[in-house]
Amino acid sequence: MSVLVTGGAGYIGSHMVLELLDAGEEVVVLDNLSTGFRWAVPDEATLVVGDVGDADVVADLLRARDVEAIVHFAGSIVVPESIKDPLGYYLNNTVKTRALIECAVRGGVKRFIFSSTAAVYGMPDENPVAEEAPLAPISPYGSSKMMTELMLRDTGQAHDLDYVALRYFNVAGADPAGRSGQSTPEATHLIKVASQAALGQRPRLEVFGTDYPTPDGTCIRDYIHVTDLARAHSAALAHLRGGRGSLVLNCGYGRGYSVLEVIDAVKRAARGDFEVRLADRRPGDPAELVAAAARIREALNWAPTLDDLDTIVAQALAWERRLVNVRAAS
Repeated sequence: MSVLVTGGAGYIGSHMVLELLDAGEEVVVLDNLSTGFRWAVPDEATLVVGDVGDADVVADLLRARDVEAIVHFAGSIVVPESIKDPLGYYLNNTVKTRALIECAVRGGVKRFIFSSTAAVYGMPDENPVAEEAPLAPISPYGSSKMMTELMLRDTGQAHDLDYVALRYFNVAGADPAGRSGQSTPEATHLIKVASQAALGQRPRLEVFGTDYPTPDGTCIRDYIHVTDLARAHSAALAHLRGGRGSLVLNCGYGRGYSVLEVIDAVKRAARGDFEVRLADRRPGDPAELVAAAARIREALNWAPTLDDLDTIVAQALAWERRLVNVRAAS
């Protein structure tokens, strides 16, 4: 039996593939390679190039590979882009996921782990924000993910499908062994962009908004190491295999850092300076977003081991340096 990882050639998905392979699992990756990379999928995993919205491809794959669980990462993730292209986001993140869920039900797959987001909370009244906080997304990205959570809830009540929806806060860092990392050239993740600026790959870094109601005026986020996040997915899979029912959980550390604090950490790691330009706010950015993180630790017996900003930044920077060689060899 195998585990299907959709979007497994992308940033978070590739780390999940490594986590599963390290645990001795049989892994199948479904990715259309629109943003992922063929070289990011290890030889030990089976790569199927295709789209999660293609029901025929998915149904054949579930049957041929004897898939017993789906870990679903495939989708679009850039908040400002979603505001410019809402229909594209509802197609990629909602419509295609509905097709995937239907294939799971028809194919007898009983376990489903979903890559959700803290963007479902919008601008929460309180931080840290708990799982029971009102869902009030302020971007099509957040709304598209919320809709999928609702589909999973309703499908789980009507069919033999248990799920864990993991609401990510800000994912950062890279595999400590240097096997994978954030590789999209035009990615908007702060730590990646700052690392590129530190290495001279970008002329400058822009800070969007310095007038937020935070101590230094810049946005505050809860940064979770991508490897800790992959291990949370493994814990979620063990939870479902144990028959312990569906869950919705935050994925974060419960501590936030401002944009300027992150920039300082990157400069420390790089032992150098780079230009920082102050710019206007972007639409869809809440001032603060920090996870209430107790529930995931209790429900999944999950204990992060890389919850340190300097560690996250140092490994992201190391990957950025290595990525030059990876691209040259691919």
